[in-house]
Amino acid sequence: MASATRAGHRWLKWVGFLSVLCAIAFAVIWYARNANGNEPALNTVAVSRGDIQNLVSATGMLEPSDYVDVGAQVSGQLELIHVRVGQPVSTGDLLAEIDPTVYVAKVDATRAQLKNQQAQLADRKAQLRLAEIQFQRQQNLWREDATTRESLQTAEASLASARAQLAMLEAQIEQTSSTLRAEEANLGYARIYAPMDGTVVSIEARQGQTLNASQTAPLLMRIANLSTMRVRAQVSEADVGKLQPAMRVYFTTLGDAEQKLYGELQYIEPTPEVTNNVVLYNALFTVDNQEGRLLPQMTAQVFFIQDEALNVLRVPVSAVARNQVKVLDAKGQPQIRDIETGISNRVYVEVRSGVSEGDQVVLANRDPRAAQGEGRSAFRGMLR
Repeated sequence: MASATRAGHRWLKWVGFLSVLCAIAFAVIWYARNANGNEPALNTVAVSRGDIQNLVSATGMLEPSDYVDVGAQVSGQLELIHVRVGQPVSTGDLLAEIDPTVYVAKVDATRAQLKNQQAQLADRKAQLRLAEIQFQRQQNLWREDATTRESLQTAEASLASARAQLAMLEAQIEQTSSTLRAEEANLGYARIYAPMDGTVVSIEARQGQTLNASQTAPLLMRIANLSTMRVRAQVSEADVGKLQPAMRVYFTTLGDAEQKLYGELQYIEPTPEVTNNVVLYNALFTVDNQEGRLLPQMTAQVFFIQDEALNVLRVPVSAVARNQVKVLDAKGQPQIRDIETGISNRVYVEVRSGVSEGDQVVLANRDPRAAQGEGRSAFRGMLR
């Protein structure tokens, strides 16, 4: 009987203890809500002025807007290279020379052959003139019945033969002249000139190297126009439908993340690149690079601007509910106001009317840190 009594007393003590804890918790909550007649601290933010943009982001690579791969059109030993990587060049500047010995010899031989044929041509013309005179004489004698038909026919055949030989030699001269032009061109190709204004961005060949141009033109170097750069941005298939030609776009580089460089989207390549089952489309645009700060193969973080509002009043998205916001009045009490909104993104909403810059608007969520601090103060007050 005594043990039952002790158990009942312990149970009553636990019930009393739990009742005290509940009372304390209720008091904390009551004080948090009603101490000094105030609600828990509101999480507010000032209406600010700034830019709002809806963006499509992508990663891109910088490349020259225009470049030429300079190759060798003739075979031979690369005798001299007159430029270095990074050197600016102008159209017509001498870049490199191939040993011209073989080509000079071919040109000299073809010229000598042409001179020989031209001398033969002079002889053939003289032979033709003689054949014409003899044929004319035989015709005159034939009219006077002073020669035979056979002699007249022989003179006529000699004239025809002289004309044919002259025509054949003239054709040979044309062929040799054509060969000479080709040999002179090959000799000219032994000196390689810049085809455009630009900068030497790479040199693939080495001085003293033997070049074989019989099948494909050996690549010597690349000249690029770096005053205008092109950005090749890779856009996912989920976002490519949001892009339109001529839309504004900007990008930053890893070396200068704060500097925004702007351009306009020019076109989207229709054939995608597929990597690890990810479909990416190349969107291209150009940007001025007169200062030369942008270099090939730089990585660019690209942002295509779908729409934007610049230097407008804006409030956080979490402060707006059905085109209404709560604004603190002079007494610090929230008042509901109707507002006219414009564009929005995931962070801000444009406000065209209804609030002024600097107004304190209430966010949807109260500041949990302020509420916790106030509750702790009330609890300490109870303990005192």
